Amino acid sequence: MRIAIDGPSGAGKSYLAKAIAAHYGFVHVDTGALYRALGLYALRSGLTKEGIAEICDDLDKIEVSLMFAKEGQRVLLCGEDVTDLIRTPEISMYASAVSAVPAVRAFLLETQRSIARTHSVVMDGRDIGTVILPDAEVKIFLVADDRARAARRLAELEAKGVKTSLEDVLADMAKRDENDRTRATAPAVAAEDAVLLDNSGLSREQTVAAAIKIIEEKRTT
Repeated sequence: MRIAIDGPSGAGKSYLAKAIAAHYGFVHVDTGALYRALGLYALRSGLTKEGIAEICDDLDKIEVSLMFAKEGQRVLLCGEDVTDLIRTPEISMYASAVSAVPAVRAFLLETQRSIARTHSVVMDGRDIGTVILPDAEVKIFLVADDRARAARRLAELEAKGVKTSLEDVLADMAKRDENDRTRATAPAVAAEDAVLLDNSGLSREQTVAAAIKIIEEKRTT
């Protein structure tokens, strides 16, 4: 079974996907982590966000993969575990820039689809239901209002020791939302057959319960 969870940054996609995967015993695939890893590679290579397309010159020597450990998904970049290095605001912006490059999306497409061919998956990202798994049995587009998303992202960053402010997070999020929504390749929009789930006023537990209700309704129809 394939469950696609899409939506903007800070809506809570990763937490929801992990919880659903745990509930059903499925594999959780955070596709955004793959783009973050390539964003980290670009930053380390001295590329600017404006010149990000130059990463295409290195795609034949870049290895990005996911490892599924007991504690969750780990992200490997050329053999290095970069899971804990890719969750900063700077890498978020690099990930948004690199994800707009068509050759990069093509490069990662098979990596993502191959996992879904061999496992029951809960995959979260921005174009899962529209591009990566267009035939997924369940598609959820998770949204929340801007301040709720920014507050959640701020809490995540502070928990990791990253110093920033709500205003800065809001500004970065607005910039990334615009980039993701308007990019020419695989824009971050809801699939026509996706179920919209607004969790602005919901707790994590309520969001999970609402998503499981959607999944169960889809499974019985």
